[in-house]
Order: sequence, then structure tokens, then C-alpha cells
Amino acid sequence: MTFPNLRLLLVGPLPPPAGGMANQTRQLAELLRGEGAHVEVAQVNAPYRPAWAGRIKGLRAVFRLAPYLAQLWRGCGRADLVHVMANSGWSWHLFAAPAVWIASLRGVPVIVNYRGGEADPFLQRAGAWVRPTMRRASALVLPSSFLLEVFARHGMPGRIVPNIVDLARFRPAAAPQDFGRAPHLIVARNLERIYGNDIALQAFARILQRFPDARLTVAGAGPEAAALSELARSLGIADKVSFAGRLDRDQMAALYRDAHLMLNASRVDNMPNAILEALASGVPVVSSDVGGIPHIVRDRETAMLVPADDAQALAAAAQAVLDDAGLRARLIANGLADVRRYRWDEVRAELAATYDDAVRGESAQLPEKT
Repeated sequence: MTFPNLRLLLVGPLPPPAGGMANQTRQLAELLRGEGAHVEVAQVNAPYRPAWAGRIKGLRAVFRLAPYLAQLWRGCGRADLVHVMANSGWSWHLFAAPAVWIASLRGVPVIVNYRGGEADPFLQRAGAWVRPTMRRASALVLPSSFLLEVFARHGMPGRIVPNIVDLARFRPAAAPQDFGRAPHLIVARNLERIYGNDIALQAFARILQRFPDARLTVAGAGPEAAALSELARSLGIADKVSFAGRLDRDQMAALYRDAHLMLNASRVDNMPNAILEALASGVPVVSSDVGGIPHIVRDRETAMLVPADDAQALAAAAQAVLDDAGLRARLIANGLADVRRYRWDEVRAELAATYDDAVRGESAQLPEKT
């Protein structure tokens, strides 16, 4: 397939807020337009109109869903192909599934691009609802072998098209920074329980015992903001921790270039862009080994991996990296080499083949009965 001949309806969230899926949706739209494709975005998180509707529970769902469904119907009438960015829970039921069914009703091939670390529990609960929708899709596209295995266990075959990392934006600092006794650590996840930010704070408190001049920047927003601020105070580290809120992609790129180590304490995860962006920025990563993370990094080669919910292990691994210049250099060099497989030049051909198969009706689909 040549992208200039393609009319694509891309379904997904857009920033703000600048979360992982929203950033991937925006980036994909920009890259495909740069290739000459005609891309229309059906935004699942469009601003409420009128704005006051967003403040009324129950009513706000109607005010977002009705225009979204109308846009889907019109957009499918103009498209050669529909690409749906999908996630678990209500996001699937309210946005992804309707997009698949409307595309099917309008006779337009549709691919489902699922991402999210909670796929297995979601499919255990809702697989009976998901499978009939997936029978309408031309292909299931997954960013990692981890999710490929999860969906296969639930009778849904897929194919891998990795996430895309903008290596022009996320790049190492011009010159290596000597942090001395004052390393700058970062956390770049939403402030939700599944991302283990409480464990990262507990680990940082331990790291301060070895590096008392260290500082931590937490870049993210979410429902646990107040609780995490209180935890930092109770640990006696509030003066060393900066809660930066949610940053846009250029601000994040600048933060990575100023950092010496990234902590990721996820309890559930798939293929976090934050880890890939840190690798691309030459920042060593110390992470929990949950979900798809061991599928994208190798312990002591491209990152340091530790068990989930273990602040002591997270701190010890971080201290090892900060203490050992050779280990740090190896992680940085290997990470920079490995992350190149996520650049657009590498992913473009895989995505084009997926689109081509879908448009020609050659993608594998679920049988009518599973």
C-alpha cells in the first residue's frame, strides 16, 4: 500500500491530556499525513459542547457519545479504512466497539489497535462481549508480544505493530551530565494506583540515604495526586520531590534530557511509552518486571528489572546504576541501540502491510464460533 492513496479514519483520544494513547494517536496522524495520507480523526475525548455538560454526571456521557457516533457514521462514509485505538473497560464498550460495528455496517474494513496492560482481566470479564465485535474487525493489531500472547489465550489472534518513538524529539543530552552526588531521578506515569508511584516514592526515600542531594521529579496527573503528596511529606522527602503535573511531549523530552535515572514501579503495564522515551533519551531505567515490560527490555542489558511492590529492590537497583559507571554506560548504550526498532522508518512497512491486508480483505478474522 502507498499511503498517499489512503483515506483513513483514525479513532482515538488526542491531547490534552497528553497520555500514552493520546500521544500515539496524534503522532500516528501526523506521520501518516506526512506520508500523504488523508487522515480524519474521530476524537473519543473531544471537549464537551456546551462545556457545562461535562460537569453533570450521566448527562455528560450523552453529550460526548452522540456527536462521536455521528462523526463515526460520517467519517466511515469517507474512509477506505478505519483504525481504532482501543483500551479496556468502558473505553472499549463506549468508543472502540461502536467504531467497529459502525465501520462494519458501512462496509469499511476496520483494524483494532489494542493497547493497555489490563487486557487479561478485562478479557476474563468481558471476553464474551469482545469476541463478537472482533469478528467484525479485519485485524487485531497489538504493540507487543505480551499482548499477542494474552489475546491468543482468549481465542483472538493478532499481529504485532510496535509503538512509535520520535527519536528526533526524544534524544540524549548533547553532552553526558556528571551528577556527582546529586542525581536527578524522574517518574513519568499517571498518578494512578496501577503505576505504583507510592512504591517509587518509598524507593526514593531509601535512595536519599545513599545520595542525600538527589531530587525526584514526578511528571503526571491523576486521582492519587493528593495522596502521593501526603506520602512524600510523611516520608520526610517533600523538599526533594517535585510534582510537575502532566507535561506535553516537548516538556517531557526536555525533562528526560535533564534526568540521570528513571523509576517505573508499575503494578500493571503493557508497553509503556515512558520507558521507550527514556531509553531514546539516554536515561537508564529501573522498572518493575510486570506485564509486557520484560518483553521490551532485558534485565541488566537495557534496563534493571525488579519485582513489583518492592521498594527496597527498586531502590537497590537504582543505587547500583548510580554507583556503577560501567553498568550505567552499558544500559544507556544498549537502550539507545534497541529503541531504534521503534522509529517510524522501521514501523512504517509493518503498518502499511497491515493496512494493505485489511483493505484487500486478507487479514485473519475470528471464526463465527469460538
